[in-house]
Amino acid sequence: MRVLIRGAGVAGLTLAHELQARAVHVEIAETAARAGGGASWFAGGMLAPWCERESAPDTVLALGRTAADWWDAALPGHVIRKGTLVVAPPRDTGELARFAARTCGCDWLDADDITALEPELAGRFRKALFFRQEAHLDPRRAIAALHDKLRAIGVRFHFEAAPDFSGAGFDRVVDCTGASAIDQAVKLRGVRGEMLMLETSDVRLSRPVRLLHPRIPLYLVPRGDRRFMVGATMIETDDPGPISARSLMELLNAAYTLHPAFGEARVIETGAGVRPAYRDNLPRFEIDGSTIRINGFYRHGFLLAPSIARDVAAHMTGDLRRDIGQMSVGVEATLRAPERAHVIPLQTGANR
Repeated sequence: MRVLIRGAGVAGLTLAHELQARAVHVEIAETAARAGGGASWFAGGMLAPWCERESAPDTVLALGRTAADWWDAALPGHVIRKGTLVVAPPRDTGELARFAARTCGCDWLDADDITALEPELAGRFRKALFFRQEAHLDPRRAIAALHDKLRAIGVRFHFEAAPDFSGAGFDRVVDCTGASAIDQAVKLRGVRGEMLMLETSDVRLSRPVRLLHPRIPLYLVPRGDRRFMVGATMIETDDPGPISARSLMELLNAAYTLHPAFGEARVIETGAGVRPAYRDNLPRFEIDGSTIRINGFYRHGFLLAPSIARDVAAHMTGDLRRDIGQMSVGVEATLRAPERAHVIPLQTGANR
């Protein structure tokens, strides 16, 4: 089988990895000059399904709990398994109880426990939640490493390709173009995520820290080399422009609340990416003849892409039963009238 994948973001690359493991000939066409040029470039890289359960349905946990293992197997040495720390300012400690009630898999910590985990935060927080099973990675390094690995095992890349790069000569075409498909896919919308990168030698953290802030629930992820990625905005728009002044101030204020030393940090990068999402904020794949479309990862690309890639690759190579309901977490095939596309959404209740 010969397969053309359109899009070299996290969805396209993880699918290529799964297909190549099944001895499928894969080529990837990407309109940008490099892999990961879209929303993947601005991702947090947190493999945190238990934390995400706070605002996402059970399916995110069911699909995402094996993500760290997948990335570890695909790219040994890239996954950091030190858990996630969730804190709140003293005036907002009630938010921790609310967060704990909507998630699972966490331990309550007191001030001494916090100090033992992250000495830099000593005396700043009285209570915290610790999700010890969670992990994180650097998305940019992971994308570059996965691109290099795929090239080395025979995947051919076509960078700066035309959007309508010909699928002639391929048995299947898989569209993984993410936000580029917003105007083409039914009910697919854009959710803008903004981030900034801080550099300081005055703070040392070894794991992602989430701050339950009244306005913006900040997350801060250590990137090494004294750098920290700060993010968490979720704005309902498909505007890909630069970060807004309001978001920049909110993120900086929240980082300062986490630790005052961030007030003296250097802002070495700001960015914004548009993340594609369906109404339920869950990914899906659609089958229309010889074309498959994978989209809707919202803000869970690195967390959910491996599981979706496994299911799509299994479906394409016949490893999956015709009964689509046998997929990993129970998905169903429906016929979307009047189109002739099978839509495979993930079975969940309403998004909380």
